[in-house]
Amino acid sequence: EGYLFTILNRGATETMASKVSCLYVLTVVCWASALWYLSITRPTSSYAGHRHFNTISIARKNVSFGNIRTRPINPHSFDFLINEPNKCEKSIPFLVILISTTHKEFDARQAIRETWGDENNFKGIKIATLFLLGKNADPVLNQMVEQESQIFHDIIVEDFIDSYHNLTLKTLMGMRWVATFCSKAKYVMKTDSDIFVNMDNLIYKLLKPNTKPRRRYFTGYVINGGPIRDVRSKWYMPRDLYPDSNYPPFCSGTGYIFSADVAELIYKTSLHTRLLHLEDVYVGLCLRKLGIHPFQNSGFNHWKMAYSLCRYRRVITVHQITPEEMHRIWNDMSSKKHLRC
Repeated sequence: EGYLFTILNRGATETMASKVSCLYVLTVVCWASALWYLSITRPTSSYAGHRHFNTISIARKNVSFGNIRTRPINPHSFDFLINEPNKCEKSIPFLVILISTTHKEFDARQAIRETWGDENNFKGIKIATLFLLGKNADPVLNQMVEQESQIFHDIIVEDFIDSYHNLTLKTLMGMRWVATFCSKAKYVMKTDSDIFVNMDNLIYKLLKPNTKPRRRYFTGYVINGGPIRDVRSKWYMPRDLYPDSNYPPFCSGTGYIFSADVAELIYKTSLHTRLLHLEDVYVGLCLRKLGIHPFQNSGFNHWKMAYSLCRYRRVITVHQITPEEMHRIWNDMSSKKHLRC
């Protein structure tokens, strides 16, 4: 203060330029002090959800990592347009199945409901099956999905546009739903609507209901690769979006399994992780931040495999299966359980 007083007393002898310079410095100091004060006293805001979504407040809230407070760069601030918030209330699922689908794939959803995705397939083992969707540009398709939801109660929708480049948002929606409405489940599977799942192998050989549930667990078909820079590729990754030459190990998005505690960890990590359109790669980035290493499991196949009873008995997932094939494979495997390979 004495220094500033001396400066002001020289006003009669200093030039106008000096006065302006001193006032500028004083103004900057005052503004800097005010901004610092506001940054440590400013209250956080919470997320106001849709009509079905009122219990989560982490989407727009300041998150604390140690002594560092940061704001989300990827807040995932989408409302639920269709939700099933009570799906886990009556009993805690052993397994939640999240299936990425699109509005026009009703036949695929119905085939899954009637085959491996049937929640009543295993007596004494609670399974919750959910289909993940965004919002379609066609209001008629949105209305059809709404009606389908009222019949089956197995669809969740958020208000982002449903597209290939928003597949990551679908998966994050599923993670968010599990963390909010079904956090006490034991395991979660994320897969696609053209995947056949050998549920016997998944439940009894991999997850083993009679054993202690794992924590921080993640498994599937692990891929070690790098970004494709060819703009003609479906998996093109611009250098300015991801400059590194290698991806962290990630599981193919066609099907992977994780312990339910990982859902909340990935969702919260995603709030501070730059969004990538390649869903499985993005989940791998979040896992690396969390220090979770995905385990390789050869039972997860991310390709088309010709059907044979013995071959399909050895796997967990098979890719590119049509609704008609799904029924045929399921019926054959169910009716021939007594046969040995």
